[in-house]
Amino acid sequence: MAIIFKEVTKVIGNSVVIDNVDIIIPSNQITGFKGINGSGKTMLMRLIAGLIYPTTGTVSIDGKVLGKDITFPPSIGVMLENPAFLNGYTGYENLCLLADIKSEIDSDRIKEVLNIVGLTENMNKKYRKYSLGMKQRLGIAAAIMEKPDIVLLDEPTNSLDESGVEMVKKIVKAEKERGATVVMSCHDGEILDELADEVIEIKNGKIAGRYFPHESER
Repeated sequence: MAIIFKEVTKVIGNSVVIDNVDIIIPSNQITGFKGINGSGKTMLMRLIAGLIYPTTGTVSIDGKVLGKDITFPPSIGVMLENPAFLNGYTGYENLCLLADIKSEIDSDRIKEVLNIVGLTENMNKKYRKYSLGMKQRLGIAAAIMEKPDIVLLDEPTNSLDESGVEMVKKIVKAEKERGATVVMSCHDGEILDELADEVIEIKNGKIAGRYFPHESER
């Protein structure tokens, strides 16, 4: 699903957090958002997810304007900032609760995705006993478990060890191969350049530049 920002500005209080952004994020592509903390990366993802709407301008998903034609993207998986779940439930139970909302997947798929993110051995452990890395893995599992058309991953390698980073790389590549439109941010520029088809640089809520890391391979 193509995502189009047209002259998008977002004002919160007296602050302009997104400033007249025009971008097209093509379908079936990995698009990376690059910028320092507070640059606007997460805010752009929140706009894509329909969690907030533009003050002016439009965000369109597959030709439909968010906040006008549709409330949220019809098929999206999201991990923004620090993932949070219910402390008194296990990792498996938390994913089951989320899956019950749409009833699109069964317990076998939930177990499959827990295995993909390396949580099979800890699926029956209470969430409050999860380490930061395990919480991050569960957040990624929640984002991909229903095989959404759009996958948003905000700093997915946070709190992960080397094996976890490799797991994220494998998942991101697999999601694109499946046909998803993937948007991700990452503080590690090397990881972003390795994975992304296009990198959009963001500074002070504006598009500061863009480049194609694998241009020479085309």
